[in-house]
Amino acid sequence: MNLNTSLNLMPKLRKAFTLIELLVVIGVLAILLTIVLIAINPARQFSLSNNTKRRSDANAILNAIDQYAADKKGVLPAGIDVTVRTIGSAVGDANICVALVSDYLAALPADPLTNNGSPVTNCAAAYSTNYTVVRSATNNRITIAAPAAELSEVISITR
Repeated sequence: MNLNTSLNLMPKLRKAFTLIELLVVIGVLAILLTIVLIAINPARQFSLSNNTKRRSDANAILNAIDQYAADKKGVLPAGIDVTVRTIGSAVGDANICVALVSDYLAALPADPLTNNGSPVTNCAAAYSTNYTVVRSATNNRITIAAPAAELSEVISITR
């Protein structure tokens, strides 16, 4: 018997996956995907991102108020007093948009969950930023806070 005939007598082997093998692989991939999603936790990542924006916005507003006060020889924008007030245009709010926008800020920042996070550019229209401002009665320091901060975080900047 030569080599060619002996090769032809061997049964042909099929190279394919069985249904069980495929199900095991799919199960392992599903478990790995679940572990990765739990580790990443997209909702927490969005909350962290929103809080980072809130800190940045509070700092920008405080910088603008400081610049305004420096230019006006220590006079603060109207509406900032010893009472904690929301920065907005409603009755009782600290309406500081006209004093700050265009000279000290391109637009007044808004909380990421307020007005879809869109900054306020039209000070004549009704607006709310969902940030608060207060002046200390003892040392005239200004505090900007973000009461809607997520993950039980307190965001407050005083200068």
